[in-house]
Amino acid sequence: MTNSTRSTRLFILDTNVLMHDPMALFNFDEHDLYIPMTVLEELDHAKKGMSEVARNVRETNRLLDQVINGSNFEMLKQGLNLENIHPAKRRDHSHLGKLFFETEPLEVELPVNIPSHKADNQILKVGLALQAQMPERNITLVTKDINMRIKASAVGLHSEDYFNDRVLEDADLLYTGYETLNDNFFEQHGSDMKAWQSEGRSFYELKVAPDCNWYPNQCLISPNDSGFSAIIRKIDGELATLQTLTDYSSKTHTVWGINARNVEQNMAMNFLMDPEIDFVSLLGPAGTGKTLLALACGLEQTLDSGIYNEIIMTRATIPIGEDIGFLPGTEEEKMTPWMGALMDNLEALTASDGEHTDWEKQSTNELLNKRIKIKSLNFMRGRTFMKKYIIIDEAQNITPKQMKTLITRAGAGTKIICLGNIGQIDTPYLTETTSGLTYVVDRFKDWEHGAHMTLKQGERSRLAEFASDAL
Repeated sequence: MTNSTRSTRLFILDTNVLMHDPMALFNFDEHDLYIPMTVLEELDHAKKGMSEVARNVRETNRLLDQVINGSNFEMLKQGLNLENIHPAKRRDHSHLGKLFFETEPLEVELPVNIPSHKADNQILKVGLALQAQMPERNITLVTKDINMRIKASAVGLHSEDYFNDRVLEDADLLYTGYETLNDNFFEQHGSDMKAWQSEGRSFYELKVAPDCNWYPNQCLISPNDSGFSAIIRKIDGELATLQTLTDYSSKTHTVWGINARNVEQNMAMNFLMDPEIDFVSLLGPAGTGKTLLALACGLEQTLDSGIYNEIIMTRATIPIGEDIGFLPGTEEEKMTPWMGALMDNLEALTASDGEHTDWEKQSTNELLNKRIKIKSLNFMRGRTFMKKYIIIDEAQNITPKQMKTLITRAGAGTKIICLGNIGQIDTPYLTETTSGLTYVVDRFKDWEHGAHMTLKQGERSRLAEFASDAL
């Protein structure tokens, strides 16, 4: 690499950045990128297989091949223009920097306590060498490995996390799905509010300020004891149309034997039971009823209403403790141990009050087994699901790219429910702000057929609620 006087920064990309997001090559604006030979070796080792990481590595290799595109050795030393890549592969048409490879040995001594044979330390060595070779340039190592960033700081090399995949700066800013109205809301809007009834529901139309941050299918709840709660059905310019919610806490609106126990669950059940809403995300800690609500509403609309043909449940297979190894059997049998939440909630929904015979219980279980299918994420690519009610559990462990793959499987008449808790992420390199669940909550909030609800109040048991708060 030639000594450059460019004022732009030089970013050294760690392997995990390209494994996580191949399009990272085009997310550094006008700044230059540098890929050490060790990174190319690690990409070569990780290219085989059907995992998401392997697919990302192969996509990275294809993009690098297009950037090189017949360039000779001298051109590589001078840096390749990233704008040569096909525009369709880039997210915009802004000016991009150059891409450099490690084309010659870079000599620098690592501290004696750092073993030089490890791949991470070889990348650190490259960064220190470039820093010594070009003191006038801002050299930055970009890595998603926290330990790598700590080691870089210890040897005097500036490092940063890969920020471009963050949906939000702070998870506390994530859309909750509802808003509490001001005490004087009806006094402010009463004069210009229109009201009417249709099919047993009350509707309201009112003017909103141009800077109002309401979204379609967002819920509005009253702060007082009036019990008013409504859903925003449409926002057209400065006019918003509200519709009152069905009260699923009432015994007259039982769904497969359960009722909403709090206002958040009631709002969630309105979303789950609405055939006009094709995508629902439910976010909340353990014990808030996410799986139970989703499953009860799915059974109601599959077995009783006939809106959907069957229920499909899937989840990311990330173990909490030690991996138990390979599991025998068919796809569904392999997934069964991961679906404890499904079995627990099915048992609660089909619990007998003592009046049913064993034959009736067995018949119910056989019916449910025929209408509820368990699928693995690994076999979703390329499929199309028609008139299905799909529940994606533990969605916080899914990457944004995997989430896109799953949601785009939906055919006509299919509804997708994403459940998760971004406070319990078990996947390496995913955080609260980069999880696929966070990604879809933020991206779907403007869509008129999508809805989100954040559940906060635990309803599992007083023991579970106390443990969640105290431990």
